[in-house]
Amino acid sequence: MKRKPYAVMAAAVLALAVGSGNAVADSQQAAGKSKIKYSKNGQALEAPAAEMRSADGSLFVPVRDMANLMDKYVDWDPFRRSIAFTDKPKLTGKYNLKAADLAPGIKMGVGSSLTHLPGDPANIFYSTADRGPNGELKVNDATRRTFPLSDYTPTIYKIEASAGEIKILDKIPLKVNGIDPVSGTANITGVGNIKGRDEAPYDAKGEKELSYDPYGLDIEGLAYNSKDDTFWISDEYGPSIVHVKRDGTLIERIVPKGWGNNKISTPLVPAREVLPEVYNKLRQNRGAEAVGITPDGSTMFMAMQSPLRNPDKSTDNSRQLRIIKIDLATLAPTAEYVYVTEDAARFKDLKQSDIVISDLYAVNDHTLLVDERDKNAGDKAELKRIFQIDLSDATNILGKYDQAAAGGKTLEEMSTSNLTAASIMPPSKRTVLDAVAFQFPYEKIEGLTLVDGNTIAIINDNDFGVGSESAENGTSLWTFQLPYTITP
Repeated sequence: MKRKPYAVMAAAVLALAVGSGNAVADSQQAAGKSKIKYSKNGQALEAPAAEMRSADGSLFVPVRDMANLMDKYVDWDPFRRSIAFTDKPKLTGKYNLKAADLAPGIKMGVGSSLTHLPGDPANIFYSTADRGPNGELKVNDATRRTFPLSDYTPTIYKIEASAGEIKILDKIPLKVNGIDPVSGTANITGVGNIKGRDEAPYDAKGEKELSYDPYGLDIEGLAYNSKDDTFWISDEYGPSIVHVKRDGTLIERIVPKGWGNNKISTPLVPAREVLPEVYNKLRQNRGAEAVGITPDGSTMFMAMQSPLRNPDKSTDNSRQLRIIKIDLATLAPTAEYVYVTEDAARFKDLKQSDIVISDLYAVNDHTLLVDERDKNAGDKAELKRIFQIDLSDATNILGKYDQAAAGGKTLEEMSTSNLTAASIMPPSKRTVLDAVAFQFPYEKIEGLTLVDGNTIAIINDNDFGVGSESAENGTSLWTFQLPYTITP
């Protein structure tokens, strides 16, 4: 049986079964030194007459109060000592992609991102499909990254969800205003940029090394700016965030300071080195995973999929992931926050490094929806949640804790107790969707968007079905109706 990350409901039911309605207050609460705060759907809730206690990560709440709040998500914030109750959504639609395969053994792919444009019908979305079909082969005891369709062009897809099916309405290939040196056309490729930094790309047999593409992208996130009618894409290679016209032409690229190190030239797409230099310490294939833009077009957020290797790969199991805030008028970072992922120890078979951020949606300049998930699928999945996070009282760590000298440890080396000791407050989190409870069948929920403030849509990336034995495409888009509205 899976060990649940929240023991509140089970504790309440057990107390009810044995006829006990008493809560146990810890010594601090009994002495009046601490007061637990409660909220429901993000709004303050009157505290119960008897307080609760936290012990070993479990929560115990009075049955009388819990009975009035059954069938809610419950989230405990140890940094603020607060409990959030949130009403659960209703599943309203399931849609599957049934497109023709791209080649034998390679399925059509969308789903590495998802966004809905204002003014479009509620069932129209835009999505992407990362860098294209790729795999791994062992050659002479070395693992090589293969690209069986080396001429694949990373593309934005306009899709429709209707009658149980995902229909592709339009394709927008990404291109430069000129000639890409690898494709020989305006279209870019999905191979890496810098030799020695990015994975070496090989042909389908893993024998011939392919040319690096200075404009190549591994697309992960997609956001729309209504102010200038353009897209922004998060790219795992850089990590970078790429500005794109509606016709797919790349405009510019935001990268970390020192990114190129004079090893790359991108005259057709200016690379603006404005992200903190520490972002160069990304783990391969765990880069800029998510991007979101506020509805007013003033602010952009980007989240890393996994912890930076800061100072090295010993931090792969860190719970601290970075979210950066950017002023779109100047392209300058204005804030950075530490997002603390769920504790793998509270689940049955998860490694901390397998808990990642896969997408985000910007509600406004301080409220985000964040897609946090594990790397399991089907009945083995334990964590596939959409959290609403609030940055209002979170600590801005921009320019701090990038090096150990700032506080004895880098951000990624810190524990949650280290964060508390350093007065670093992460954003608050509350669950708005638990996809495991709805039995979403696939591993990679990588697309997330909000429609009309009360409909959440998610979609998975099928990795082009590489290695899959299923006859189905393996891409699904699900919609959920919230019993409340999330407003900017």
